[in-house]
Amino acid sequence: MAAAALFSMCLIAANCSVFDVQTIIENSVIANQKDWNAAPSYAYRERDRIGTTTKTYEVTMILGSPYNRLIEVNGRALSPQDNAREQKKMEQVIAQRRGESADQRQKRIANYEKDRKRDHLMMEQLTQAFEFKLLGTRIIDSREVYVLRATPRKGYKPPNMETQVLPAMRGELWIDRKTFQWVKVSAQVTRPVNIEGFLAQVQPGTRFELEKMPVSDGIWLAKHFAMKSNARVLFMFNRSDQEDNTFFDYRKIRNSDSAFTSTSTASTKSK
Repeated sequence: MAAAALFSMCLIAANCSVFDVQTIIENSVIANQKDWNAAPSYAYRERDRIGTTTKTYEVTMILGSPYNRLIEVNGRALSPQDNAREQKKMEQVIAQRRGESADQRQKRIANYEKDRKRDHLMMEQLTQAFEFKLLGTRIIDSREVYVLRATPRKGYKPPNMETQVLPAMRGELWIDRKTFQWVKVSAQVTRPVNIEGFLAQVQPGTRFELEKMPVSDGIWLAKHFAMKSNARVLFMFNRSDQEDNTFFDYRKIRNSDSAFTSTSTASTKSK
C-alpha cells in the first residue's frame, strides 16, 4: 500500500512539473543558452527574400567574424563569371583580414560579438518581458510541444532601445516537451510605442516569427526568421520593412577548418 501511495505521489509530482510554466521557461532558457554558445561552430546556408528576389549565401567565418559568399540568385547557381567574381571577393577579404593589425582584428571581432550579444539579449528578454500561460500541447512535425501565450509583464523595464517595443507586444511560444527547445516564437505589436532617442513610433502590424530546428548533438539553430515592421518616422512619414530569412544545410566545422573557416550566428552579415 505504501509503495502504491508513493507511486501515485510521484505521478502527481511528475504531472505538476510538466505543467509548471515557470519550469518550462527556465529549462528553455538553459537550452537557448547552449544553442547560442554552440552557434559559431556551425557553417550553414542562408536564403534571404527581398520582394520577389531571393539570394542564397554560404555563411562561413574568416579569422573570427562571418562572411557571406553569394552562391545563388532566385534559386539558380551563379554563372561561371559571377562565381569567379564572388570567389575573388572572398579571397580579397581573406587577404585583407590576414593583413590586419592586432587592434584592427580585435575591433572587427568585437563588433561581431556585439551584434551577437545584442541579438541574444533580445531573445533573453522575451522570457522576462512577458507573462506566460500554458494553453495546452500540440503536435508539430511529429513533436509534441507546449503552447504558451505571452502577454506583457507589468513593471518590465526594457534594458535597451531594441527591447522598448516588447511591452507593446503579445505572442505565442511553442516549446518541445522533450528538449525544452523553442520550436517557434511569434509576436506582434498591439499598440503604438515610441522609441526613445528617435523621432519614431512603432505601429500595430509590426510582427516577427522565429522557428528553430535540431542540427546535431542536441543543438537547435534558426530555421526561419521573418519580420515585418511598420513605423512612423518623425511622426509624419510611414515606413514599412520586411525581412524573410531561411537557414539550412548546417554543418559542424572540422578541426582542420578552424584555422580561418568557421561559422556565424544566423543573423549577422559581413560588410
